[in-house]
Amino acid sequence: MKKALSSLLSFLALYAIGFGQNAFDYTVQITPVNITNLPGLHSYAFAQSGGKWLVVGGRKDGLHARQPFNAFPESQNNTDLYVIDVNTTQFWTAPLSTLPSSMQEQLQSTNMNFYQDEDTLYVIGGYAYSATANDHITFPNLTTIQVSEVIDAVVNNAPFDNFFQQISDTTFAVTGGQLGKIGNTFYLVGGQRFDGRYNPMGNPTYTQSYTHQIRKFTIDNSGGQLSFANLTAITDPVHLRRRDYNLVPQIFPDGTPGYTISSGVFQLNLDLPFLYPVDITANGYSPITNFNQYLSNYHSAKVGLYDSTANNMHTLFFGGMSQYYYQNGNLVQDNLVPFVKTISRVSRRADSTLQEFQLPVEMPGLKGAGAEFIPNHALPHYSNEVVKLHALVQDTTLLGHIYGGISSSMLNPFSSNQTSNTNADDAIYEVWLIRSTGVGSQEIDGKNPFHFTAYPNPTEGQVQISYALNQPALVRYYIVDANGRLIDEGGLPGQQTGTNTATLSIAPKVSPQLLYITLVVDGKYFATQKVTKR
Repeated sequence: MKKALSSLLSFLALYAIGFGQNAFDYTVQITPVNITNLPGLHSYAFAQSGGKWLVVGGRKDGLHARQPFNAFPESQNNTDLYVIDVNTTQFWTAPLSTLPSSMQEQLQSTNMNFYQDEDTLYVIGGYAYSATANDHITFPNLTTIQVSEVIDAVVNNAPFDNFFQQISDTTFAVTGGQLGKIGNTFYLVGGQRFDGRYNPMGNPTYTQSYTHQIRKFTIDNSGGQLSFANLTAITDPVHLRRRDYNLVPQIFPDGTPGYTISSGVFQLNLDLPFLYPVDITANGYSPITNFNQYLSNYHSAKVGLYDSTANNMHTLFFGGMSQYYYQNGNLVQDNLVPFVKTISRVSRRADSTLQEFQLPVEMPGLKGAGAEFIPNHALPHYSNEVVKLHALVQDTTLLGHIYGGISSSMLNPFSSNQTSNTNADDAIYEVWLIRSTGVGSQEIDGKNPFHFTAYPNPTEGQVQISYALNQPALVRYYIVDANGRLIDEGGLPGQQTGTNTATLSIAPKVSPQLLYITLVVDGKYFATQKVTKR
């Protein structure tokens, strides 16, 4: 570990409150690294090779403005490739201008979906101004980058055009989702297609459509040919309506690798984040509606750690934006979803239950939204980059680094039309894991007390639902068919304290099949029941 840490800005997070054998007996220490003149950046894609990072796309300004003419200006696109060597505190840049225009335009976009597989960086979609289209668009492209070759070329000021390939298909017109891989299959999870000029009032300056999907496909990037095949999609307009979230690599209690969708925005009919996660494996997906994650609701830096000895999966989240945060020891709810300083942990026990903890220290400011965690590849890790916690033998371990993101001087600059008080952060932080038995983490009750019954089941078309509320609440229902189509939705008026009942009617035109009925209470608690229509 570096000497003279007292001369640096550092933050100590003590984890101790555990759960029997599931204790997380570590501290986390965050230490800044200064690289002179390194630009600030957020919402970018990255890969790494040979100790150097390749950074692609993203934005050089802060949070987007409210006015359509001033939102996502082309002048603030990142039009360079960055190579960063954090060990020598050096960086190099090279313009994208030598690439074909279709590659230039996509690779300077924001919120691309990306995944590094060995020495290839796969980049899908992204949103930015396109000179070719003469408009802001979501790019329908899949681009591959040979990471080590491009890094060497940028460092040595050499040509790199031959190390890029690209194909186009509307399947890839997605921004704000995430890209993962399980086995030989890529998973494009959530996101949206957004074309036109952003505005917050819903005026007709843009078109927007959430994918509501997990898109699965294989990619052939061999022999100088790029193609994809075996495309399938899982559709769920209720639980998969996610963007700008964290797709968290996981090792599940049965040893299965996969991912968890952590929170994200926005709910159907309500501008609030989802609080419950969704698990994804090769066998399908599972909304975990019995648990709410309160302290991290937006894309930020995160890292996963799996302890095979105790069979516990831990994920650390750093800053970002959240509907809930702690202030003077009290949990505050802010439906404007402000920037926060929170550092938190979500742990999955061997019995699959989840718990969330607030750490006793915070980020050094309202930072972290749109940042990335760049893992230390020298550590023992699984193929999905989950760190093997049980294999760490040192008392002090460098987990990786956090680079960039949006930094804000106020909680809610967007709602007050003060986005000029935000900027793209140029900070890099080392993240150290240190064995400790210190105490201080605050456990948060994430249990969802809401449930309902639906009967008769099977049904000919009328479904009675019954549930209890501990106070009057706004309750909405959604009915989704077996193909992922939303066939009915609405509000249930007059919901009062105590037992409530209602009758939902399934249209006669709906064929016999398995249906999914979801109730949502005040945009906070979700519950889903399966009902068979005969």
